[in-house]
Amino acid sequence: MTVIPQGRTRRAALTSALCALVVAGAGLTGCSEEDPDAGTNGVGKLPADTIQAKTKAAAASADTVHLSGNVVSNGRTYRLDMRLKDEGGSGSVTSQGVTFGLLRVGEQLYLKANAEFWGQVDSSGKATGAADKLDGKYVKVPQGDPAYQRFSGFTHKDVLLDGLLTLHGTLATDGHHEQAGVRTIRISGGEGTGGILDVSLVGTPYPLRLVRAGDAGTLTFSDWGKNFSLAQPEKSETVDYGKQLPTS
Repeated sequence: MTVIPQGRTRRAALTSALCALVVAGAGLTGCSEEDPDAGTNGVGKLPADTIQAKTKAAAASADTVHLSGNVVSNGRTYRLDMRLKDEGGSGSVTSQGVTFGLLRVGEQLYLKANAEFWGQVDSSGKATGAADKLDGKYVKVPQGDPAYQRFSGFTHKDVLLDGLLTLHGTLATDGHHEQAGVRTIRISGGEGTGGILDVSLVGTPYPLRLVRAGDAGTLTFSDWGKNFSLAQPEKSETVDYGKQLPTS
């Protein structure tokens, strides 16, 4: 005769009693694990390509977003902290240890930086030449200047998000996760080599975190639909340098 330890018997009885209590209270026919999609927006049950389509549609329909993180472009790493809307965007960019501000209102792009950015300081760190006039000012960036094409893309919400939120390779779901306290469903492209995206399971299926393909940076998205003010800077704070920005 097999002797079952008394403690194991008590645990089995307790488990059986708890299961019976749950079943009786909920009118169920069995006792199973918790559904990870219970109480969510339901996108976690969808195929990965459908989730990607839904999250891109959600991002496009939102009026605003706060985007932050790193982007690697043309071999250079940019640290972004941008608030974007259809009419433009504002925020900061850090590259090679230098931080500068970007502001776009309509088609007019402004760049705000210190003298170090403009590359004109003396041995004591004092601004010299054109940098003295541009230091700490909103400088109008001419549309024909290379800086306009290089930096304006960081302020165009729909163009930026459409490119970022497209994963590459065969899409697949990669489990349930959490981002900043929000439950997410993760999808990946090419088993992760084509990018990884966490999509909110709460409310609208907005993208919350992106790991870009090819180690090209990681970004987080927040404040979807949260409005912010966007206006032209004061004339006293603005410098119009003409058709081309100065070079260091």
